[in-house]
Amino acid sequence: MTVVKINAITVPAGSGDELARRFAARAGAVDNQDGFEGFELLQPTDGRTTWLVVTRWRDDQAFDAWVTSPAFAHGHAHAGGPPAEGHGQDGSHGQDGSHGHGHPAQAGGGPARPVAVSSELWSFEIAGGSPDR
Repeated sequence: MTVVKINAITVPAGSGDELARRFAARAGAVDNQDGFEGFELLQPTDGRTTWLVVTRWRDDQAFDAWVTSPAFAHGHAHAGGPPAEGHGQDGSHGQDGSHGHGHPAQAGGGPARPVAVSSELWSFEIAGGSPDR
């Protein structure tokens, strides 16, 4: 059964474009992961500063395998501070379960600063909805 993992990422006002840029830089990074079914980055349109990273997985085990994979760790590498709840310092859990909002190197050679100020990982199973089209 498909499971949905939603990373609710709160960013400071005006930082959403940087979050989107980081996701775009890692587009496709999770596409070939076993059990990965799809991803959307949802930008708020109502003045909120919380973006949603929605990923769909075959099951919880597939998602957990991604989160514990070397590819996930590489995409979420960062300097300083321990990761929160098994995710990147910026609260990311990758598409990107990385989603491309990791910490690419800055022009000075060091890691980029986190964009997010907080995040939560939400988990759901699909219980109903529209028929496939």
